[in-house]
Amino acid sequence: MKAAILNAAPGRLEFEELDIDVAGPREVRIRTAAVGLCHTDLHYVDALWRTELPEVLGHEASGIVESVGSDVTAVAPGDHVVTCMTAFCGRCRYCIAGRLTLCSNHSRLRSRPQPALTTKAGREVGRMGGIGGFAEQMLVHENSVVRVDDSVPLDRASLLGCATITGVGAVWHSARIEPGASVAVIGCGGVGLSVIQGARLAGAARIIAIDVDQRSIDQALRVGATASVNAAEIEPVDAVRALCPGGVDYSFEAIGRRVTVEQAFSMLAPGGVATVLGMVPDDEPLRITASELFFQEKRLQGSLLGSNQFPTDIPRLAELYVQGRLELDEMISLRVPFDEINTGIAALREGGVNRVVVEFA
Repeated sequence: MKAAILNAAPGRLEFEELDIDVAGPREVRIRTAAVGLCHTDLHYVDALWRTELPEVLGHEASGIVESVGSDVTAVAPGDHVVTCMTAFCGRCRYCIAGRLTLCSNHSRLRSRPQPALTTKAGREVGRMGGIGGFAEQMLVHENSVVRVDDSVPLDRASLLGCATITGVGAVWHSARIEPGASVAVIGCGGVGLSVIQGARLAGAARIIAIDVDQRSIDQALRVGATASVNAAEIEPVDAVRALCPGGVDYSFEAIGRRVTVEQAFSMLAPGGVATVLGMVPDDEPLRITASELFFQEKRLQGSLLGSNQFPTDIPRLAELYVQGRLELDEMISLRVPFDEINTGIAALREGGVNRVVVEFA
């Protein structure tokens, strides 16, 4: 099969023919239909985050099951499926508590006696998050995949596995916002747009979209934001407090920068909750005023992939899309064929796009 491999970082994806193993016990082999390009992928390509190379990146993927290994019960050949990086064992204390994203056995679930992917010369090639969606086929643990109804187009379904579940999941599981709440969302890319939609579905009264790109702001207003702030033109904390005197009940940071996390915290009302979804580099320590934590009871929390419970979340999101209550079409800014995946990566790096979807023939 053909795969786009990251051999060196910073660098470009390079196409190679790889051998893919047969599905082992509890594994699923999938013919890839579409994969969304995520800023996490870009961080690895640009070496902002490190990973073992060579590796097939890509995790926001959809496809059709080709074969399953022994003991697989979740899906069957012919099923339309979506992948998710948060494989779960179902047995550790975190899984039992319903916190699948914190499963303590991620690594063990992704390990296997022989490599899943190898070059023609026999060299092992890694799979990002145990998935490796930048390839014509994927070999994943059954607890990294969920079936979706055939009525959901696979290009749109791919977005459910990362951007959508991260944003909506953060509203559902992490912040748990209540009807009538005020919400601010910093960063209106794929994840931020999903937060906005989650807040709309939850009944938030005010949803403020914050970005430096007017095109992204306009998109946010189309999917549910009730007001906007262009942070390239005005200081966002002051602007939010002008729109919501005293601050907002909930804020979400969907960029991954120290300054925007600090802004998300500062724009909270007393008792408010700021949820960080962006991957802030470790060399950017946060500066938070301790008195606001104590006297105003503000909270700052992280949310890994929306603290999701993807085996139930993704089918629910798919149903909301079918009902016309969740926008996925609006989130796709650009579609590129697999052969032009580097063009999609460049567009993501340049900015001004929400989600780029790579389509396989």
